[in-house]
Amino acid sequence: MYFDTIAVRGGYDAQEALNNNGSICEPAYLSPAQHFDTSEDMRSCLSGETTGWVYTRIDNPTVRQLETTLAALESYGCDFDANACVFSSGMAAIFMAATALVADDPARPMANIVLPSACYGGSYMLFRERFQVDRGIEIRWINDQLDLDMWENAIDENTRFVMCEVPANPLLRMTDIPALAQLTKAQGVPLMVDATLSGPAVMRPLALGADIVVHSVSKAMSASGLSIAGAVISRPDISLQHPRTEMRTDFARFLKRGPQRDSGVILSPFNALQSLADLRSLRSRMDIMGQSAERVAMFLSGHDAVLETYYPGLPDMPGHDIARRDMILVDSEHEPGGLRNSYGYLIAIRMKGGVGAACAFLDNLQIFWRANDLGRIKSTATIPAIATHSQLSEQERLESGIPGDLVRLSVGCENVRDILADVEAALGHSQKVAV
Repeated sequence: MYFDTIAVRGGYDAQEALNNNGSICEPAYLSPAQHFDTSEDMRSCLSGETTGWVYTRIDNPTVRQLETTLAALESYGCDFDANACVFSSGMAAIFMAATALVADDPARPMANIVLPSACYGGSYMLFRERFQVDRGIEIRWINDQLDLDMWENAIDENTRFVMCEVPANPLLRMTDIPALAQLTKAQGVPLMVDATLSGPAVMRPLALGADIVVHSVSKAMSASGLSIAGAVISRPDISLQHPRTEMRTDFARFLKRGPQRDSGVILSPFNALQSLADLRSLRSRMDIMGQSAERVAMFLSGHDAVLETYYPGLPDMPGHDIARRDMILVDSEHEPGGLRNSYGYLIAIRMKGGVGAACAFLDNLQIFWRANDLGRIKSTATIPAIATHSQLSEQERLESGIPGDLVRLSVGCENVRDILADVEAALGHSQKVAV
């Protein structure tokens, strides 16, 4: 089946529908627990001899449908089957995956993690506070994620995993995943990619060599904005030096059967159903949002009020060659015109008028919602320095490339003419503000 068909059908087929009174949509299993016919059925299920979901903290049929669908979409076109484990949010997914990967290994006591400093503010705080400060794990920040030598020099025998965002939020910086994967595999280190801003309709990091993919499913995958969710998707037999072989053979399943079960960081079945409903149109939405964002980015890059425009689709953007190679609308080769790029829905700009101009621009947007959210069917905008990265010190923001005049735009599915008119009008207001 093609990508769109998998997204629409997921793991729910006609036979399952007949088992659910003919419902063509996946039922919402809101019950917290499963009834067993006999004590022997209960014993065999809890021992793992037979299948069942037992208790929603352990498993749930609706949640499992979402996991099956995400795993199939992320491994689309691959010669292996992926597995997925979903969580209550994207940050929960990153935290649980990272916690498992840095688990105590007596043979390697001096743990370190390697990742770019130019990342989502929540991820920066998570690794700085919860891992470096709380646990004493060294965080090795990469200042230029296009510099492979910098990555290679940071990775050593005590590196528990390497992580990157592709593209990065909010500066849209790219990372050469295949080249980085070669480095990490040579060291036996897992490569984890946060692909929230691309998603499987545009880029599938597992096919490019990554071991683990994490998502804030809350974003483009759940574009209606009605649910919060996160996911960890892994390939079989990840690059990992750890005495627990089950972590290596099926990392996502290991998370589900152990750390998630024990910690209770679960996803509500209702949120899983909302995400499943939104996933059905993922490819077409990413296509519309990507085309509109590219037009908006081109307009912004030539405007007198704009100092810099960050968007992977712009030819002069660092890493554009990587984006052109890796960010391709899935199955577009089967359509008239052939293979085509889709560079995502997120844009960042710096204003010539400084912080005052950035605030004036944001305050005068009418189509864009002023909100710390992205990937929605509704366009949103924010200023990272006072929002997503506000917990970072001024020095940390500057080191991460987040100046006070940076504005982040998430382009939705409104008519692109309305979006462009809104941006142009708001820029007119920003030009009236002195530096």
